[in-house]
Amino acid sequence: MNALVPLLVTLPLVGAAVALIAGRHRRTQVVVSIVTLSLVLVIAAVLLYAVDVGDQPIAVSVGGWPIPFGIVLYVDRLAALLVVVSSIVLLAVLLFSVGQGAADGDDDTPVSIFHPSYLILSAGIFNAFIAGDLFNLYVGFEILLVASYVLITLGSTESRIRAGVVYIVVSLVSSILFLAAIAMIYGALGTVNMVQLSERMAQLPQETQLVLHIMLLLAFSIKAAVFPLSFWLPDSYPTAPAPVTAVFAGLLTKVGVYAMIRTETEIFRDNDVNTLLLIVALATMIVGVLGAVAQAELKRILSFTLVSHIGYMVFGLAVATPAAIGATIYYMVHHIVVQTTLFLAVGLIERRAGSTSILRVKGLMRAAPVIAVLYFIPAINLGGLPPFSGFIGKFALFDAAASVGTPLMMVLIVAGIVTSLLTLYALMRAWNLAFWREEDDSAETEARISYLGASPSGVDTERRVIPRIMTTATAGMVVVTIALTVFAGPLYAVCERIGAALLEPVSLVQLEQEAGK
Repeated sequence: MNALVPLLVTLPLVGAAVALIAGRHRRTQVVVSIVTLSLVLVIAAVLLYAVDVGDQPIAVSVGGWPIPFGIVLYVDRLAALLVVVSSIVLLAVLLFSVGQGAADGDDDTPVSIFHPSYLILSAGIFNAFIAGDLFNLYVGFEILLVASYVLITLGSTESRIRAGVVYIVVSLVSSILFLAAIAMIYGALGTVNMVQLSERMAQLPQETQLVLHIMLLLAFSIKAAVFPLSFWLPDSYPTAPAPVTAVFAGLLTKVGVYAMIRTETEIFRDNDVNTLLLIVALATMIVGVLGAVAQAELKRILSFTLVSHIGYMVFGLAVATPAAIGATIYYMVHHIVVQTTLFLAVGLIERRAGSTSILRVKGLMRAAPVIAVLYFIPAINLGGLPPFSGFIGKFALFDAAASVGTPLMMVLIVAGIVTSLLTLYALMRAWNLAFWREEDDSAETEARISYLGASPSGVDTERRVIPRIMTTATAGMVVVTIALTVFAGPLYAVCERIGAALLEPVSLVQLEQEAGK
């Protein structure tokens, strides 16, 4: 099994090199990308089964260097589960983008650039999930960020370049903070291996631990779009092509959340900033959802709901019990899949209606009933209606918080319920206006929604044909969202085991034993 672990990163990198060499051969690039991500999905599923059934993580010391001197790739249940989910999402979005490129002549997503960049982005995401030390985690971040710089500016329009510049500046600030924190940690403790850091961190004074802790949290909070460091996201994501926006919304912020989970449960287990995290989670939920309610453009609505629902994950992390961590992992998986699906559905709406502004889009229920279904199911799921996975994840989070029972926890539970209702309101208002409103139903309706004003991103585009593969990819993701509910029992059981394992310290001896197998 150990030999499979490095393939999670090397396969996408090799695939990116092949795709770059085959830049003039569209079909070759498509085949290489699909085969590469399919192989990663199979390998990740095998590793997830192995670490779950065997109840032991897999550690690989790259290059045969003794731990902790070499780079350690570490696959436990959490890493394997997230690689599986990420592979599914990346594969579905890739198929969506293939259909879009074939229909548009690759004007929006130039194939010679897109496929290598997309595979490099995938390698960075996978590397971040299986990194066993802070510096390798930083490398994973930088790999995916370099690729994301290219993807977010595809097409080279004015709005995309402007959004890309903001995204680059914010990402660089985050990276500088992260790298500075790594340097300080190495200077103080002589290692960046996460397992060894968990053993040595107690040697430092509490004040020093707190400074290092806050620096890492700030760096990861920028990447995860936690309020008040989320200002960049609503203006950056909506300008990119639909497949790029979908994969960014589904995965990039979750890599930041993943880093926060690792930091809180492994490195700073005894350094408590949970009250601060609860306050930040409360602000993130409320400010994000209020921003969504005030928007008239579908991509911006979803971008603000993305911010608000990051608050649920920070909330679960701050509760810091095994049940809460397990619920957080389940909700993260749910949100990766559902948020990606919604952005793909909005991409279909944009092509069919020529706009994503709910002030302009009308009558899609008659014109595109399939798209109506593909939007409606993930929308009510994200809003938390039972029996969908959104309801299951939120209920589990609230139940874990209620078991702690502090007044602040009760406030967060109420805020979480309000956020869920407002999310449902924003998404269903968009559904009502875009799908149920008839072409001649304008004067009275527009008077009622005039408070929304004009959206800065709601620019009309030409209506375009929707290739079957784009609809099929979106429908496949809708099926996955339903599967999260149908198979919630086994999946949640895995997440519970993850929650329990993360709060149990792993010793350096155990890590060396796993790497030596």
